[in-house]
Amino acid sequence: MKRLAILGATGSIGTQTLQVVDAFPGEFEVTILAGHSNWQLLLQQAEKYHPQCMIVTEPAAYEKLKQENRNPGCTVLCGMQGVLQALDTYPVDMLVGAMSGAAGIEPTLKALEMGIDLALANKETLVAGGDLVRKAQQKSGAKILPVDSEHSAIFQCIEPDSKCLNKILLTASGGPFRTWDKEALYQVTPAQALKHPNWSMGQKITIDSATLMNKGLEVIEANWLFGVDYDNIQVLVHPQSIIHSMVEYGDGTVLAHLGKADMRIPIQYALTWPERAANPFPKLDFTQLAGLEFFHPDYDKFPALALAFEAGRTGKSAPAVLNGANEIAVAAFLKEQIGFMDIPALVQWVVEAHNPVEAESFAHLLEIDRWARNQAELFVKKHCR
Repeated sequence: MKRLAILGATGSIGTQTLQVVDAFPGEFEVTILAGHSNWQLLLQQAEKYHPQCMIVTEPAAYEKLKQENRNPGCTVLCGMQGVLQALDTYPVDMLVGAMSGAAGIEPTLKALEMGIDLALANKETLVAGGDLVRKAQQKSGAKILPVDSEHSAIFQCIEPDSKCLNKILLTASGGPFRTWDKEALYQVTPAQALKHPNWSMGQKITIDSATLMNKGLEVIEANWLFGVDYDNIQVLVHPQSIIHSMVEYGDGTVLAHLGKADMRIPIQYALTWPERAANPFPKLDFTQLAGLEFFHPDYDKFPALALAFEAGRTGKSAPAVLNGANEIAVAAFLKEQIGFMDIPALVQWVVEAHNPVEAESFAHLLEIDRWARNQAELFVKKHCR
């Protein structure tokens, strides 16, 4: 039985991970559940899955959770220190990294250093801390299994030890504004941006999908996961979200991964790898497909994608700054402090003000991230509506 620690248990990926656990009774044991502030849902999950430990990172939620916990066999901890303490204390075979944003970096590094395999849904971990993550993995020998549908697709299409790989084709839905004029994007509201046409996700990633920053972060993640140069990573807009990504080989062969837009499928693959297992989830019906379309992304309407490519090519701390600035920009947009098109403008302003350096340690990476967020906050104050 594989023992799981699920970080971000109350979010979209976390709740769907538990649905996968439900589909395979006797295969998984949930040892640790961690969330941010939704202590009510975390308590419901704990009552069903009986973890040895549950953690919330918000102090007020911790007090509520501790007060309402009726399971004497389940320890309640608080904050990031609680997450790290839990990993030190309770047995875990695989960590599901689904915490939102850069908050997932520290527990990811901790797990890898301990030799715990990682089912990685938090792309910001590799975007901001890719070099540190890779070094920790290489030292311990732990495995990183991608949960993002696109990276899971690539992982399944890449032939082991192939010397003939030509390029990766990352597909993107194009988001809700693919067909909008650029001028109309300046009037986009948070409510409109949160209506993704194909996927059900958390708020931050849904906004990132609307700006195409999410795809840009995935480009950087793909570079770290698969060692493919940025010149050999191509983004294709595929509105139907049926082909989750493709790999092209030098002989002209293209291997594509197809499936329904259901995150439980790549989650399951990461949890059961290297085995495939039958599941009860809906399957793709080819007779119901009207057609598959592909377009080049519009970098003028969606400059965030170009910013991510540029940051990735620059390397060093540039992707971390891009990520930190973007997290502040998205939060400000959701609060209606800045406009939709201010998001890439803010990120560009912060990235251009930064002199990239190598992050020598996690503490150094935190300093870089903090600088990026402070600069972004200055932009928000200056341009606040």
